[in-house]
Amino acid sequence: MHDYQRIADRIAADILSGRLKPGQRLPPQRSFARRRGIAASTAGRVYAELVRRGLVVGEVGRGTFVRAAPVPSGRALAEPATTAPVNLELNYPTAPDQAALLAPALAPLLRPDVLSEATRTAPAAGTPAAREAAGGLLATAGWRPSPGQVLFSGNARQAIAGALAALVRPGGRVGIDALTYPLVKEIAARLGVTLVPLAGDADGIRPDSVAAAHRTAPLSALYLQPTLHNPTSATMPETRRRRLAADLRPWGLPVIEDRIWSFLSDGTEPFAAFAPELTYVVDGLSKRVAPGLTVGFLVVPEGRTGQAGEALRSGGWTAGRFALEAALRWMTDGTVDRLTTAKRADASRRQRLVTEHLRGFAVQADPRTYYAWWRLPAPWRADTFTAAAAARGIAVTPGPSFAVPAGPSFAVPATGPAPARSPDPATSGAADCVRLGLASAPLEALEQALRTLASLAHGTPQGITDLPS
Repeated sequence: MHDYQRIADRIAADILSGRLKPGQRLPPQRSFARRRGIAASTAGRVYAELVRRGLVVGEVGRGTFVRAAPVPSGRALAEPATTAPVNLELNYPTAPDQAALLAPALAPLLRPDVLSEATRTAPAAGTPAAREAAGGLLATAGWRPSPGQVLFSGNARQAIAGALAALVRPGGRVGIDALTYPLVKEIAARLGVTLVPLAGDADGIRPDSVAAAHRTAPLSALYLQPTLHNPTSATMPETRRRRLAADLRPWGLPVIEDRIWSFLSDGTEPFAAFAPELTYVVDGLSKRVAPGLTVGFLVVPEGRTGQAGEALRSGGWTAGRFALEAALRWMTDGTVDRLTTAKRADASRRQRLVTEHLRGFAVQADPRTYYAWWRLPAPWRADTFTAAAAARGIAVTPGPSFAVPAGPSFAVPATGPAPARSPDPATSGAADCVRLGLASAPLEALEQALRTLASLAHGTPQGITDLPS
């Protein structure tokens, strides 16, 4: 065993035994090397090994700390990661009387003659009626997909996987916001796709950052959340969408546009309206309706259904026929529209609670969304705050879960002059931030949780001290 591993094992044993407490700071690497009589390079390998094991976290300009919370994982946003009584990680909205609204459309599917047809397999293209209904549901004032452009998956995550598999070969590069939906990182890793975090500002990804990345090594695609970005809630203005579309067109660079939360926004045109020949639109019913019986949509450019449909089929990501038939009825009988209206009102109520109870803190949120991006006051860090919140029965998502790891050093920088608007502070420093998912907790529980979190943030974390020599 290498010397650095033996030293890392001893530090790890101290952490796991509790001799080193969560939040304790390790000495600077040079000091650590001097105290132990080892080379600075060996100390660096010790620290890197502890980070790899998930036992410590390094923060630029602050140092290396014993981890106070489990290693962040995108999986926390897809399945329960905690038994905390108030879960502000999962984020699936439920409208009042939702079950009663959904039930009438399901009843006819249970008749034996209908059920026999509804339990057959369905192709990626679904049925003509489902394609027509989905096209109408997703249409905006300036964009309406034709039924022939619509494919179906089991959920929106599978639509993302299908789009990536269709567009990017293993080893390919995809440009993406430096903060993004965590499960995209897991999907990309499983497909062998490299995510390239791009510099942005308050308006979103900067076009010159895309150009710089593409010149470094060609990108295979771009992944965007231009409307109600998760986790920051930012919406890319039309001027930026038009500029980005114009810059991408000569390269023919495909765009995967994630619109899963866009149903909360009224009147914002999709990126696809400005570059329809490049854009693969991902959406679904898990947020609009419910996650347990849902359908995802993948709208592809005209004439591109073959490759994308094959990717969905080969990945096993096509929609189940029963779910497709249920979705068709919900889309055509007005159920989805009624749920959308109810959830927009519910999101606004929950954001008012955030405004009331987190007043004075640095919180970024759109009043239409079900999430808030909170830059914690010093000396709190995402790691220690997440652990302290969990100890009080509240699960929040630490900011690093959303950060896309850069390559050897930093994200691809933007070039040229500084943007007219200053970069949004909420798009950097994820180690200082947490995301609050507002949708899943009952209103009373959410309000109490926000009170508790505000009181916690006004205090200071315990046990943040230097590691003894």
